[in-house]
Amino acid sequence: MSVRFFIAFWVAFFISILFTVFLFYQLAEGNLGYMPGFAELENPKSSLATEVISTDREVIGRYYIENRSNITYDDLNDNLRNALLATEDIRFFQHTGVDLRALIRVVKGVATGNSQGGGSTVTQQLAKNLFPRERLNKLELVFRKLKEWIIAVKLERAYTKQEIMAMYFNTVPFSDNAYGVKSAAYVYFGKQVDSLKVEEAAVLVGMLKAPSTYNPRTRTENATKRRNVVLDQMYRYKFITKAERDSLFKLPIKLNFHPDTHAEGIAPYFREHLRLWLKDWCDKNPKPDGSKYNIYKDGLRIYTTIDSRLQRYAEEAQREHLSYMQSVFFNYWKTRDPWKDFPTEWKAIYTHAPRYKELKQAGKTDEEIDREMKKPIPMRIFSYDGGEKDTVMSPYDSIRYHRMILQNGFLAVNPESGFVRAWVGGIDYRYFQYDHVNINTKRQIGSTFKPFVYTVAIRDKGYSPCFRVPNQPVTFEKGDPRFNLLQDWTPKNSDGKYGGTLSLKQALANSINSVTAYLMHEMTPDAVIKLVQAMGVKSEIPNQPSICLGSADISLYEMVGAYTTYANKGVHVDPIFVTRIEDRNGNVLQDFVAQKNEALDEQTTYVMVDILRNVVNGGTATRLRYRFKLMNDIIGKTGTTQNYSDGWFMGCTPDLVAGSWVGCEDRYIRFNSMEYGQGASTALPIWAKFFQKVYSDSLNFKEEINPERTFAAPEGKLTIELNCKKYGGGSGESEKSVINEYE
Repeated sequence: MSVRFFIAFWVAFFISILFTVFLFYQLAEGNLGYMPGFAELENPKSSLATEVISTDREVIGRYYIENRSNITYDDLNDNLRNALLATEDIRFFQHTGVDLRALIRVVKGVATGNSQGGGSTVTQQLAKNLFPRERLNKLELVFRKLKEWIIAVKLERAYTKQEIMAMYFNTVPFSDNAYGVKSAAYVYFGKQVDSLKVEEAAVLVGMLKAPSTYNPRTRTENATKRRNVVLDQMYRYKFITKAERDSLFKLPIKLNFHPDTHAEGIAPYFREHLRLWLKDWCDKNPKPDGSKYNIYKDGLRIYTTIDSRLQRYAEEAQREHLSYMQSVFFNYWKTRDPWKDFPTEWKAIYTHAPRYKELKQAGKTDEEIDREMKKPIPMRIFSYDGGEKDTVMSPYDSIRYHRMILQNGFLAVNPESGFVRAWVGGIDYRYFQYDHVNINTKRQIGSTFKPFVYTVAIRDKGYSPCFRVPNQPVTFEKGDPRFNLLQDWTPKNSDGKYGGTLSLKQALANSINSVTAYLMHEMTPDAVIKLVQAMGVKSEIPNQPSICLGSADISLYEMVGAYTTYANKGVHVDPIFVTRIEDRNGNVLQDFVAQKNEALDEQTTYVMVDILRNVVNGGTATRLRYRFKLMNDIIGKTGTTQNYSDGWFMGCTPDLVAGSWVGCEDRYIRFNSMEYGQGASTALPIWAKFFQKVYSDSLNFKEEINPERTFAAPEGKLTIELNCKKYGGGSGESEKSVINEYE
């Protein structure tokens, strides 16, 4: 070998070394394309889902573009850690971001044609996930790979190994709109990451190679083979024994699939209400830099007052009762047309249907549209049997079918804290998006308004529950300036019967209209409206005497809020559904507490408790006792509107106030008889079934919801007599009401 060649070799060698150093320096400085700085590596940006968290710490929903939620290293269990190390990077804890030994192995594999795995470390893969590649040609791809090496080294300097592993698991994409291992664990197995079994962890780690190819839901065979590769790697590196590997090989993949869509899961109506509320909150509460929070990207954590267990019980109670009532309702109208007397209303519904509009826009004539709309086609419809079913039905009949589905709103609130514990806005969000709890959803409230009239009479007149009123028609005259009437109005009792006298306790227990009208005539509508407003009702209430029988339209949300006053010694509490909002780093952005005001004095409140207790013990709500066997201290009021369009039950225990409404979307689609149409038949059973479930789960709720707790009397002596045997010098009649469930 000549001296000239020797010199040339070493010159070339040192030049290549200098060129490589120069190239890496230029790449690191960002002179050959974008390179993230230290600040970006310290705070890598990724879209994080906003999480909705129940009071019992369950994530009940997410708002996202990418369904991604972060975990820490401590959240991972050994099954996930070991599966990742065995499959992707066994020397993870030894290298400094780039594994030279693995790179040499790759080069040997290429040279010999016997590849034994890739050379990318977990840190390099994290670099690729944090700063994704765009479409690149071969030369650009080489430069990009070198950049990822540099980023990997920088990451190793900025973070601990444990933090890097957690970040990697947070950034990896899966199928079915799951991003990060936390979301994937829930979507595929319905679990938290620390509860994953070895075989489940192996499935998820196996998906990292190609999420769609190894999706266990859609490509089970592929996913099983890939899982077994991961298990074999875990055996190879002694994370599991041969016996464990062989037994796990034989297991089928068992999924507990939770499609994480906005319409699925518990409390979908609440989550949609919360989403709109959060958008408004974000508009009013900017970040320190003045920009707005984005609920789909910024990873906020919303701590709600919803208890996931109570929410499930409410949804179960609704479905159990309404599935029965729906069959009764369909049978009731089986041989009749509910739209026969409402042709104008039906035409409006029919012509506003999406399918009708499509045909109209396509230039079809009315006759052609009718033929198309009445042609049976395969479709999927709502059903209580599994939530939906496939059938053959015409679009015309589908509209009629779905408009005849009974709807329900149910809301449960803690009367002392104002915390909303359960919010059920409808029966199935996929088919019916209208929320029947929302404060903007108002229905005629019927007899559930009557207690407000009684309350004013007791407060202002000092009436005892034993005070007797003639059961006679009462006329409001148009010339009386207190009532602002254009003509005389004489409300009637629902059964048309009159005669004798009734105590207030008897009258409200049996929802007697004439007695409520008598009290309204004494009090005036204005006094009642002011009380109701003090009890939290914000809906406009007409200054008319007819409100005494429940002619006003008020939301279920407001009614439950108003009834908290009776369960909370006269203090009204505005219901709230969020207690705290945090940013992605756990910093508290805002805490929330319920607004309270003293709407009633304690004595008036307790007298009303005594009267409303009699509604349950011997009046329109007595089936709570004899049918549903709820024997604890309960007060409440049923409500049924004119023509049975709306059925209500408002009920309170010392620990929980809940309201239930049932009706069809169109008020003229209804039962036509008191037997089925009254609130005691439609709405009350949902309330009852909910509390049955709650009380049977006493281990979870004994502290907060105790059936042995009773409504406490005010301290000191009452000035209003509650014992009707003593009232009027002992001449009062017994107040045992005749059981009468009809309003």
